[in-house]
Amino acid sequence: MTNFKNPTPILRMFDEDKAREFYVDFLSFSINWEHRFEENFPLYMEVARDGCVLHLSEHHGDSCPGGTVRIEVSGIEDLQRDLAASGYKFAKPALSETPWDTREMQITDPFGNRLVFFEPLET
Repeated sequence: MTNFKNPTPILRMFDEDKAREFYVDFLSFSINWEHRFEENFPLYMEVARDGCVLHLSEHHGDSCPGGTVRIEVSGIEDLQRDLAASGYKFAKPALSETPWDTREMQITDPFGNRLVFFEPLET
């Protein structure tokens, strides 16, 4: 029997410092590990927060910038409030309700990747 597990999206990044500022400092992800084949080679790393795991890659060909990842969260209002209060000047996320019964918050990272945090509305 085949059992599917959670996918791990790979998002393209171009600047290690900007990636750390956005994912670690702003979104409060932790870095699980980093890999380079040699010094002065592109970085590939895994970041995580709670059950959400993302891979970030500077390697050309791993993914194209401009993709979208939907991330289900609980407590989206608290998350939005924390992010808005963080002082990060490149994103001012707001909440919206969708016709498909979710509350969402969209944030674009410094590399053009869109993260859509969502929480199902209670019905």
